[in-house]
Amino acid sequence: MKHMKYAFSQYGIQEKKGTKNNPEVLKYFKELGYKGKQLKDETGWSSAFVNWVFKMSDAPYTGKLDAKSWLDLGMETNDPQLGDVVIFWREDKKSWKGHVGFFINRIGDEIFVLGGNQDNQVNISSYAASKLLGYRVII
Repeated sequence: MKHMKYAFSQYGIQEKKGTKNNPEVLKYFKELGYKGKQLKDETGWSSAFVNWVFKMSDAPYTGKLDAKSWLDLGMETNDPQLGDVVIFWREDKKSWKGHVGFFINRIGDEIFVLGGNQDNQVNISSYAASKLLGYRVII
């Protein structure tokens, strides 16, 4: 559960409005080797955040910015525990777009997730269970 210390240490980090970028958000990309002027804190960063957390924890990570890439790492579980990876679809189940974060809890049809790029920040947000693609045990 070492990785959750890193995840919670980032709680409240958020994008900057306007043309400025928050260097704290950009570090998630840079630590993974993504660089360049095109990187902005408005770039989808949920997977970059999860990758950064696992990299800092010396744990396996995908290195990819695609949230759905997490479906190919670790072991699938139907009984998620605190800190397991949770993957959701966005727009359409077949779309490449998704969201990834760390499982906190499930209450009814809502799954609570600690993640990045949730309302443009690192926080705990809830997502509809109907958008769930899977849970993964990484460590």
